[in-house]
Amino acid sequence: MERGDLELGHVLAAAEAAPPGESVNVVARDLQKRFGASRVSFLFADLIGQRLVRLAAADGDVTGDARPIDLRGSVYDRVLQSQRQYVEPDGQGGRRVITPVTNRGDCIGVLETTLQSADDTVLRQVRDAAHALAYIIVTDRRFTDLYHLGRRTTETSLAAEIQHQLLPSASCCEAPQFTLAAGLIPADDIGGDTYDYTLDHNTLHLSVTDAMGHDTNSALLATLLVSALRRARRSGCDALKQANHAHRALLSHSRGLATGQLLCVDLATGLCELVNAGHPWPLRLRDGAVEEVRLAVNLPFGVAAPTSYRVQELQLLPGDRLVLLTDGMQDRGAAAVDLAAVVHDTRAQHPREAARSLTGAVLDACHGNLRDDATALILDWHGSRPNPSGTAPDPR
Repeated sequence: MERGDLELGHVLAAAEAAPPGESVNVVARDLQKRFGASRVSFLFADLIGQRLVRLAAADGDVTGDARPIDLRGSVYDRVLQSQRQYVEPDGQGGRRVITPVTNRGDCIGVLETTLQSADDTVLRQVRDAAHALAYIIVTDRRFTDLYHLGRRTTETSLAAEIQHQLLPSASCCEAPQFTLAAGLIPADDIGGDTYDYTLDHNTLHLSVTDAMGHDTNSALLATLLVSALRRARRSGCDALKQANHAHRALLSHSRGLATGQLLCVDLATGLCELVNAGHPWPLRLRDGAVEEVRLAVNLPFGVAAPTSYRVQELQLLPGDRLVLLTDGMQDRGAAAVDLAAVVHDTRAQHPREAARSLTGAVLDACHGNLRDDATALILDWHGSRPNPSGTAPDPR
């Protein structure tokens, strides 16, 4: 076993022994002990993904301003997009080092520190420490509100709190067969958008939903909808049965309606079974061309009328990019955005950056004031291919 493995084992053990809110302290002490590091801090995105919040180690100096930092155009943005470590002189004889903190493609934040010596070996071990920090934070945030509190750069309404808790804890996921990422920009009065995904041995489950209405009423309706879908999915139901469960739940417990797309993708073949309940058509990028996938459209969930949902099939091919949208990406001011052109122009970007580009274009077109939630979920299909033991997909 190499020394680096021993050091990481020590960091993980120290993290487990420390209180859940002291993850950064554990890593800071480790870097200070091994390399004389100073000014260690962890920066992570706010709820909207537009600004970074700095969490300094409790026993270390804070480097830079403690106020939220605009992400767009910053060095931190370049690090998150490239997923590459950044090193520059700090002006005092040391090196400022910014390292991505990422888990399975989900950009949790960046680790920033100052080192007096930063050769290739040291920089590699800092990257290893940042990777360990990602796993530590993923574990520790189940037990503390510290990271949730830090992400609130503005006052959060009750509806926004409900909506945020309905979303997966990670907005991005990488696997050998696919990469997916989602972006959600909430309206000023929450419009009921949600997305969800999960992965089992053979199938990737995806959903994008839009509960009608605004503010707390739509958030409560979304809670009922998402909970019904998850209950059905976790009981082993396919897309058709999930749709029927959601429909009956809305009929029985509310007077609201919701649109949605439910997808089950076979990881071995790329064959996608889906149900479209009154939802906008997806976009597909294939061989450099973008087109709408013109699905048959069933009635929304919760319509008090004879309703029969239909399963449709969509074959994904290696290299395909599938973009699922809510109507907030197309309505009112957002209609000024040529979504197909943005999908085409961002074809070389990682899905997490492409999702930011799509939602950002809509936000700009609406001058920062959305009248409806805007959500995009992007799925890149790589194809069924074995992942050699001990390797991982390229995090970029």
